[in-house]
Amino acid sequence: MTAVLGCIADDFTGGTDLAETLSRNGMRTIQLLGVPDTALASEAAAQADALVVALKIRTVPVEEAVSQALAALEALRAAGCRQFFWKYCSTFDSTPKGQHRPGGGGPAPSLGGDRAVVCPPFPKSSGRSIRATFVGDRLLHETSMRSHPLTPMTDANLIRLMDAQSSRKSGLVPLETVREGVEAVKARMDELAAQGTPWLVCDALSDADLRAIGAACAGHALVTGGSGVARGLGINFGIGADGPVPPAPVNAPGLALVLAGSCSQATQAQVARFTRQRPGFALDPLTLAEDHGGYVAEAVAFARRHCPEGPCIVYSTASPDRVAATQARFGREAAGAMIERALADIAAALGFEKSGSRFGPDVFPQSGLQCAVRAVRRCAERHEV
Repeated sequence: MTAVLGCIADDFTGGTDLAETLSRNGMRTIQLLGVPDTALASEAAAQADALVVALKIRTVPVEEAVSQALAALEALRAAGCRQFFWKYCSTFDSTPKGQHRPGGGGPAPSLGGDRAVVCPPFPKSSGRSIRATFVGDRLLHETSMRSHPLTPMTDANLIRLMDAQSSRKSGLVPLETVREGVEAVKARMDELAAQGTPWLVCDALSDADLRAIGAACAGHALVTGGSGVARGLGINFGIGADGPVPPAPVNAPGLALVLAGSCSQATQAQVARFTRQRPGFALDPLTLAEDHGGYVAEAVAFARRHCPEGPCIVYSTASPDRVAATQARFGREAAGAMIERALADIAAALGFEKSGSRFGPDVFPQSGLQCAVRAVRRCAERHEV
């Protein structure tokens, strides 16, 4: 077996989401954290249909983001991948210069070709959909994403967002064309490419729409989008044509700890729900700044005390006001790095050692859980959660 699909994700969370999506649609998938060397990528590619390289580039300087993306691309090419997927968030958010979006640099110029699909929607799982991105029934810039602490979104129109990043124009594959089926989508893509319009923004309102768009990308060197459109990519290689694979039970040995660092509205609700049922330890940035080692040890002791009774959570998730106050005191980058290091130290202290099998836990026919575990191990080793 040799990997056919090489994926680059702009962060670890999105990479894990993508890996699970690919897996549930029939592709044996391995996720790697950070730019892999050629030997590591080739070894992984020999055991999977798809490789996902999860980077951390959503808010880093443009030059650094592009450099890492291109290095990951070269590793995937050397490993024998034949099609490439540039994964970003379904809310399409980044800094205003757009370094992790397709028009802001990265794999597209290196792969050549006359087209690249732009399809961030993930409607069934999150309510995010179509050319003017919605979350539920609200435009993206009217939701909590407008005040995101790192990547605020003030415009929901994907065509405008793409045109602001690239000297080449974007064209639309409208929903009515997508609903006509794969061949109609291909014809519209060919028409736009012939007009010299390389960025193909695709409408989608359902999982069936996303699968049709993915299947229409056969032969494209590059596809870009959220995890949703990846559902149809395996079809291009004769994988997953019969639809999603039901998730298999996961029998992971040992205790369970949840680490939460996101401050999104959705994560705040998830943490609130979790802590109504199970114990939680909220990381306080001020205490962490005063005594990193002692405070991490306190969190570790909390986890060791409660995990034998069932999963518990250590989280830095906070309201926008609290996040803003922390950033004002320590600086945006320093505040984030401080929290990341603490979460990584906690994970490492609680026993996320390397497994005996180099890739065994990563290859999962039906579930993303073991992929996430392996990625957390490597996050902890690098202090990058």
